[in-house]
Amino acid sequence: MRNDPFNDRQQARGARRPGLFGNVRWWVLIAFAGYAAYYWFSNRSEDPYTGEKVLIDSSLGVEEEKAMGLQAYQEILSQERPLDPNAQASQQVRAIAQRLIAKVDPVETALAAEHGMQPNHLSRGFEWDVNVIPSDQANAFCLPGGKMAVYTGLFPVAQNADAMAVVMGHEIAHALLRHGAQRMAQQKLTQIGQMAGAASGMDMQQQQMVMAAMGYGYLLPYARGHETQADEVGLMLAAAACFDPRAAIPLWERMEQNSGGQSPPEFSSTHPNPGTRIQNLQALMPKALEYRQRFCPEGPPLK
Repeated sequence: MRNDPFNDRQQARGARRPGLFGNVRWWVLIAFAGYAAYYWFSNRSEDPYTGEKVLIDSSLGVEEEKAMGLQAYQEILSQERPLDPNAQASQQVRAIAQRLIAKVDPVETALAAEHGMQPNHLSRGFEWDVNVIPSDQANAFCLPGGKMAVYTGLFPVAQNADAMAVVMGHEIAHALLRHGAQRMAQQKLTQIGQMAGAASGMDMQQQQMVMAAMGYGYLLPYARGHETQADEVGLMLAAAACFDPRAAIPLWERMEQNSGGQSPPEFSSTHPNPGTRIQNLQALMPKALEYRQRFCPEGPPLK
């Protein structure tokens, strides 16, 4: 039987494996990209604390966000029993929290004015509460609605009220900036991307490659941006509440020592590395000292 070289070449060409994304239905990806773009632009709003456009799902109201924060807080306290409110550590933390909370309105008003905006004062509806939880963790948190906790492991790292105020101000700032709501909107975009990959015919390896690229290129920088914003707002809160903002620098030096230098590379982390964080805080220090002088004229002089 005579061979047909031309037909053989055609068959060989047809038998070649498709390229890396040769099997993808691109029209599906384009359709999902259009939906993601619509979601992005239709849920953008301006943040008076930063003057930036932020992504918060318009269907998520502040009251619903507060309810979610309360539920999470109750679950945490049911699993990790807090110290007695009359314990010395509890009283110290509550006293710091009261001073910080008292300065939320004036600091928000001042930051909004810097951006030519009006404050929204959403925190006036917060039902603030703070507890101290026995744990080796050098950590703290503030959930939407003002539910806060400080872990006892933070005390030996903070060492003083000024540094503790810097940490607590940072955590309060996350709630004021609605970072939780922003992360939920970000997660929805991520889910849209995952659905797009699955519906377009990508195999698991291709989907993992795309999600890894999205993580390093968008998700992790987004999270690091939140940390930097909370550092700034929290530092201004601490300064306005008559604490010494300069305590932030040795605090983060101790944080780095406490971690044993085991922090992951910044590009693969949700947080700036301590060196970057300290540089940012040093750049903010003149503004923080101005806030202290402006909002705490009666406070003790800085040494």
